[in-house]
Amino acid sequence: QESMHAYAANVYTTVIEELMKGKQRKFIAVEQEFFRLWWDMVATDTQKQQVHQLLQEGRLEFVIGGQVMHDEAVTLIDDQILQLTEGHGFLYETFGFRPQFSWHVDPFGASATTPTLFALAGFNAHLISRIDYDLKADMQKNKKLQFVWQGSPSLSAKQEIFTHVMDQYSYCTPSELPFSNRSGFFWNGLATFPDPPKDGVYPNMSLPVTDANLHLYAQTMVANIKERAAWFQTGEVLWPWGCDKQFFNASVQYSNMDLLVDYINKHSTEFGVTVQYATVSDYFQALYSRNLTWEIRDSQDFLPYSTEPFQAWTGFYTSRSTLKGIARRASSLLHAGESFFTQYVQKHPEGSICKCKALKQLQSLRWAVSEVQHHDGITGTESPKVKDMYMNNLMYGMLNVKKLMASIIFDINNAKKNGEVYSSVYTKSSGKPDVDLYVVVYNPLAWNITTFITVSVSSETMTVYDELGHTVPAQVQSSVESQSTYDLYILVAISGLSYRKYSIKPLDGKQSAFIGSSVKYKRRDLSRAGQQSQQLFPVVNSCYQIVFDQNTNLMHSITDRETNQTVQFTQEFLEYHVNGDTKKGPISDNYLFAPNTSAVPVSKAVGLEVMSGNLMTEIRQYFYSNVTSQDYIYAVYTRLYSVPEGYDGKLLCHRIEQEYSAGPLELNREAVLRTSTNLNTKQLLYTDNNGYQMQKRPFKAYVNNTVARNYYPMVQTAYIEDDTTRLMLLAERAHGVSSQGNGQVEVMLHRRLWNNLQWNLNNNLTLNDSSVVRPVIWLILGSKAVTNTLYRTSGLALEHRPVVMFGALSGDKPKLPRRLQQNSVHDLPVTVPPNLHLQTLSIPGWRYSSNHAEQVHSILMGEQKQGDADFSRVLLRIRHLYEVGEDPVLSQPVMVDLKSLLKGLGSVLAVEERSLTGTWDVNTLERWKWKTAQYPGKRFFNSTETSEDFIVTVHPKEIRTFFVYFQVQ
Repeated sequence: QESMHAYAANVYTTVIEELMKGKQRKFIAVEQEFFRLWWDMVATDTQKQQVHQLLQEGRLEFVIGGQVMHDEAVTLIDDQILQLTEGHGFLYETFGFRPQFSWHVDPFGASATTPTLFALAGFNAHLISRIDYDLKADMQKNKKLQFVWQGSPSLSAKQEIFTHVMDQYSYCTPSELPFSNRSGFFWNGLATFPDPPKDGVYPNMSLPVTDANLHLYAQTMVANIKERAAWFQTGEVLWPWGCDKQFFNASVQYSNMDLLVDYINKHSTEFGVTVQYATVSDYFQALYSRNLTWEIRDSQDFLPYSTEPFQAWTGFYTSRSTLKGIARRASSLLHAGESFFTQYVQKHPEGSICKCKALKQLQSLRWAVSEVQHHDGITGTESPKVKDMYMNNLMYGMLNVKKLMASIIFDINNAKKNGEVYSSVYTKSSGKPDVDLYVVVYNPLAWNITTFITVSVSSETMTVYDELGHTVPAQVQSSVESQSTYDLYILVAISGLSYRKYSIKPLDGKQSAFIGSSVKYKRRDLSRAGQQSQQLFPVVNSCYQIVFDQNTNLMHSITDRETNQTVQFTQEFLEYHVNGDTKKGPISDNYLFAPNTSAVPVSKAVGLEVMSGNLMTEIRQYFYSNVTSQDYIYAVYTRLYSVPEGYDGKLLCHRIEQEYSAGPLELNREAVLRTSTNLNTKQLLYTDNNGYQMQKRPFKAYVNNTVARNYYPMVQTAYIEDDTTRLMLLAERAHGVSSQGNGQVEVMLHRRLWNNLQWNLNNNLTLNDSSVVRPVIWLILGSKAVTNTLYRTSGLALEHRPVVMFGALSGDKPKLPRRLQQNSVHDLPVTVPPNLHLQTLSIPGWRYSSNHAEQVHSILMGEQKQGDADFSRVLLRIRHLYEVGEDPVLSQPVMVDLKSLLKGLGSVLAVEERSLTGTWDVNTLERWKWKTAQYPGKRFFNSTETSEDFIVTVHPKEIRTFFVYFQVQ
């Protein structure tokens, strides 16, 4: 809102006005969040008409068209797709416009997921800028900044995209002028906050173009154009005119630009250059029509990203860990709320909930999750004030969706509205004594799941019942959090996209919940541990034996009971000490990680408590700076689960769950958890791109900054392995990870920094984060074959944990509804095979026609449907989780009968296959086919095979998007 006031609204208002004054003028814009705020709050009817006209003339062009320009390193693919879909839906509904080019100029490094995503969205070309400085210099010198990128090894040529990397000048006009000490080409100067200057005079306005300096300006511009032309293969040069926060006074910009453009073109023979205003589309069209043959780049990404020898942008992989965690929780809650609401609308057409209000509740979270994907959002590279805005918007949206889900449950069950109701998701309930508590648990995945949920309760004695009154396996034990409460773990088995109700009854004579017993071990002094012989004790379930050493209270080894392989396994917390004084050398900040030396072990003593019960053993380790310290800065809670007969415990049994507590840190410390094994990994690490695909990360030695340049983002998955055994890490938020030694993997958990770099001080970017963070990581250890079958489903099970809602009815026993009879067609679960993921099931609410000609016609005639959202169109996405050849069984294509898959929601009338964001009918989508040595011919891509009789075959790594229409009941 402050940016809107200071400059952003003026960009659109003045640019539209200026474009109307000169037919030769053009402009590109990216982020829909700003544009939509202007469109809804500022634009007049006349300006709206002008936008329509300019888009039709191709003089205003939206590129990318998402809500934001998303970060590529620490975002999840689901959230990238969400924010892109959100922006595209608005553009298509409002203008019938579909972006076909990217402008990903500012994310800090480039992921290989992005080219695939943009290809699936129907883009013809992709454009990036921030890649390693030394790599860019090399590509520039060899004219290799342009290539056809096959971002996905499995989809390869099918979803390849032409990619342009900007040269060393990046996306801003070069501002040095040899004839003036003011910056050049930025005649509107710099935006001022909080208010625009009253007299219209901004700081740092460039020297106006006059007869006296026109030739000098032209010479400077032409020299730069020619310098850049030498780095590319064709005579067209993309010369970006603008930068961050520019064009807020477009009249002074265009009037000076016009003079310069006209002058160069009048003297083009002398200069050897002609200049024209262009959009990204104009540039790529000119390049495409050259019909050259381009090199192919494989699925290697451009991460990490360094700008100078001591500037590795690998700190932001962990910055503001709490924001990263909340952003993912919000995304996961949104995913659950969307499918829950979609089922409600289809199955309960007579339901009493106002659908328009419900959609607004969902939209508030769609917007919040979309905006935080910005490359200065989830990255943690914003000031505290802006971080608070993201947090507030996420919390507000989550509250709305929790309220919606609770109200749906009450509506379905016609509960008496006088009962006290409170609903909370993932958080502990306020366990009230002497009240029957009931818990509603929704499984947002389209598979049967067996897992534990945790409820905070106030006493140890209780029994848990299901809807039929049968007792449910549960374990209760003293809480990690507080002395006065207990953690109740309930084993839940729930089918796909379904919910179950459980009631928790205190003290009714029968005790069925196991009570966990505690053994506390003496705090051990690590400095003296080496002098004693080891005293080992095991913790066991059916999959693993974890051995601890009582002399150190540290983990010693893990045995995979299936293969009988034992892996030496130790974990310790270390801190990198970093510099915050620019006079003393390179600094760490929100973006950069610049360690002074190797990481330093933090604890001299470790305390240990083991809680054991029939269902779970929890090992609590506390790390102290010395033997006598009162408080710990670090803790690890390791949970190993045992599943009773009659339950499918495969995933649970193979999961070693670890929850960490880190902080508050001292200033200029970066905290890591290092896991050391005797696996001979040759320091090779694997990490994921955006939870979509894996990247190989061999350790690279550099002259400078080797530690920081070997850090990579882990969004969801990382692993190390030797010839026989793999250790897999699954995360519920992004972290920086690295392998700094053979058999090692370290995860950065937290950072607390302060520095005196002027730019950081001006923007309050100091990351003095004194919080305590509580991330969770699941470990899976086993053979490659076994971990292969487990890690995709486990990663999603961690991402999409069940949503838990609480209700308490005082006095009377709550009347639990009849158990939903499974033979009623409406209660059929929605289930896909384990190698597919039902990624989206939602009601977007867009009012556009899915017939393009109709949509364009209704906009031209000014007949866009106003009023209520469209609740009849359901958006469905199905993703294949495996790569070609990754697993003998799970890598096979899968046939899905959509009618049968969704029969629990109702009778499917029609299915339309769409592009990734829904705006193209895949049968009419023809992307440009750029010539490569691999495919010298073919000029257009044809779409995927279309579905016959509602049956689709989903191939490895495909993400298929459909509009589904049901018979109205």
